[in-house]
Amino acid sequence: MRARTRILAAAGITAGLIMLTFILPPFTSYQLATVCAYACAVAGLTLLTGAGGQLSLGQAAMMAAGAYGYGLSANALAEAGVTGAALLLLPGAAAVAGAALLGLLVGLAAARLHGPYLAGVTMALVVALPAAAGTFSGVLGGEQGLWITVEKRPTALRGAVGTEQWQAWLAIAAAAVVFVLLANLLAGRFGRSLRAVRDNEASAALAGISPARTKVTAFVVSSAAAGTGGGLLAYITQSAGPGAYSLVFSLFLLMAAVVGGLGSLSGAAWGALVLVALPHLISTATSALSLSPDLAQRLDGNLSVAVLGAVLIGVIILAPRGIAGLTPTLRRPVRSRRPPAAPSPALPAASTAPSGSRHLPVHPKGTP
Repeated sequence: MRARTRILAAAGITAGLIMLTFILPPFTSYQLATVCAYACAVAGLTLLTGAGGQLSLGQAAMMAAGAYGYGLSANALAEAGVTGAALLLLPGAAAVAGAALLGLLVGLAAARLHGPYLAGVTMALVVALPAAAGTFSGVLGGEQGLWITVEKRPTALRGAVGTEQWQAWLAIAAAAVVFVLLANLLAGRFGRSLRAVRDNEASAALAGISPARTKVTAFVVSSAAAGTGGGLLAYITQSAGPGAYSLVFSLFLLMAAVVGGLGSLSGAAWGALVLVALPHLISTATSALSLSPDLAQRLDGNLSVAVLGAVLIGVIILAPRGIAGLTPTLRRPVRSRRPPAAPSPALPAASTAPSGSRHLPVHPKGTP
């Protein structure tokens, strides 16, 4: 798929989702915005872990960097009297830049690490986040986090578009930009270099590819995508705190990437959808049952985690390529039901030597 085709496809999907928000209830529009924010972070993991083979358990920390970058810059701009589009776009740029800078630092430190060592370094970021928020509580707000001043929807739209619908529009547009950029990167020279380093670093180095530079670039790009998701979450929830970006949440992001399909960017969208929709469906199902309040409260938080784990195990066993990998599988039965092609007309048989003729041996030139 060419870059122009990818842009047109993303524009069509974006327009369709925006039109869908006109018939969705406000809470569902809020969930759609959350799915788009998660999808940005999971798409970054698809590039880093799926295409690059670098296991990261710190994607939540990159989202936190984006959320804090958005919150700090938005509050500073609001205190300075900035309003309008600048109060929306400048904090968004700060979210992406802050997460990309953190990704650069981590990438430089972990360029020579592999496997569990790399996973341990990235996991340390998430583990250290609450301590960092407490140490710099005057800036980061401590355990309670930051309350963020955000730019509301434009005045011209306030009579026709609700807050949740406007948030969904922004999240859909931002996710579309992230997915198009990542798709172009993976389809181009950088994507080929990244896969070459993943498959064999020594062979990639012999081909003129720098494994260290490729890994660092992958960390920066993946972190920037996660920072976009963190900035979107900060705008949607109007807050940024360490509790929202825990190690469990980081594992959930990796789980979403595996469930959706690590080998495809479309799998990132499917995984994010599962991550948001499944707990809500479970909560709705348990509330419909006549359970005691104590049991319902226990199941509300624990059952969703258990079901997500069961879904992960089932996908690994039954669909190793994730939800996105099911599409080619579902097409095979359709193809098998097609009638076989008509046989081509038989070619005339080659003429045979008359019976009794003798085949003379043919010798190479110069041989007796």
